[in-house]
Amino acid sequence: MFYDGFMPKTITANQLLGEQGEAAVRLRFLDMGFQFDQRSRLESGIDGIAEVMDKGQPLARMIAVQIKTTESGKYASETESTFSYLLKSEDLEYWRPANLPIIIVLHRRSDNTFFWKEVLGGVGEGERRLQFDKVQDVLDRNAVDRLAALTVPKAGFGYYVPPLGEGEDAIVNMLPITLPAEMFVASTAYDSKRAAAILLDGDEPARFDWAIKDGTFWSFHDPRTSVCRDIVDLDQVEAIETSHLAFHDDIHERNNFAFLLKQTLGHQTRSDLAWNKDRKIYYFKARVENESRIYSYDASKKRTEAEVVNVVRNKTDASRVEFVRHHAFEPRFENLLDQWFLVINPTYFFTTNGFTPHSYPAALLAGKKRMDKSASLRGQVIMWHRFLTESDRAVHDLFAEVSADPRLIFGEPPIVPLSTRVPEDVWGPQKKVEEAEESDSLDLLRRSA
Repeated sequence: MFYDGFMPKTITANQLLGEQGEAAVRLRFLDMGFQFDQRSRLESGIDGIAEVMDKGQPLARMIAVQIKTTESGKYASETESTFSYLLKSEDLEYWRPANLPIIIVLHRRSDNTFFWKEVLGGVGEGERRLQFDKVQDVLDRNAVDRLAALTVPKAGFGYYVPPLGEGEDAIVNMLPITLPAEMFVASTAYDSKRAAAILLDGDEPARFDWAIKDGTFWSFHDPRTSVCRDIVDLDQVEAIETSHLAFHDDIHERNNFAFLLKQTLGHQTRSDLAWNKDRKIYYFKARVENESRIYSYDASKKRTEAEVVNVVRNKTDASRVEFVRHHAFEPRFENLLDQWFLVINPTYFFTTNGFTPHSYPAALLAGKKRMDKSASLRGQVIMWHRFLTESDRAVHDLFAEVSADPRLIFGEPPIVPLSTRVPEDVWGPQKKVEEAEESDSLDLLRRSA
């Protein structure tokens, strides 16, 4: 044996296993019709980039891939149909600012299985545990459409919500807004904070469907006819065409107008929705403590209903409320080609009893978000449109109480034809998987508490 005083270099079994796993996953992607480029040895949480291709044509739509390979053995909580996998906290922290969709691929050499799952980009303990379905989450040719769907942008002005069943139309989560023809401007001696304090101290109910900037008050309603008469110079109130400010050349003026739209929306929906300033979302109010609330509306083809306030009780002790989940959405107002839109990003808000915000909502939100697939998002966009246009339809009801205030009127969400039908398995996980997800969220909640 030759020995010169130095230990020979060695390659560990884990290094070999990792290389074998990456090579196997690369071949699997190539067999599916994707390109796959492995990263250098300097990678710290992403092993390669998969590029979606259509019949051999690269589409410049990328997916970041992290690969975990094991020789044999069972995954956590593995059954004949499911198993779970716990992500590392440091990996989640590394992935959080990513600008590509990220998936994790699990390869087990003993049975040559490949499973994949998207790693979501929110926050909280609930994101660490992924639940895999051994049929739905196999990495093979049947997963091509679902993987490609990950590359459709879900940020920006709006995102596509894929169609149901055999349809080839998609709706976009953007509602066009018809603005009141005129609005009112007036000079004021107060800034927004002082004006709000004056209204709250007054004898009449305060209202906040207005904006103040640089000593100028803006509103769609005439302040001389409301409690706002106390915060403006009455002899300086002027009615102007809304378009003068709605489509102003100065972006700062348009941003101020967007704020006015949000304030007006809050006023229109004040009897049903509450605003959470920390998360900047609207959510359905509970009517009674620890009691669910149902909202009925006309969907695409029939009358339907949604449990917009859902009381989740302990499975063994029904008298104990675990949490209350409220349907919610994050609003954003965008001006595109001289048309204002309300962009709706559906989400959820959690309370302990319908009124008190939950102290540990992150795990509950992450668990629910994992269960919400395309069909659920589509349904929520339709529900929010029906809710926001309910008062407009009530105008034709002789017995309905309709506010005399000028209103924002929301049109139907745009329809976009899709050339490819989205596969059925995209719509959502099986019921038992949903139950496992919610159970995991409750476990994390109890540990957090």
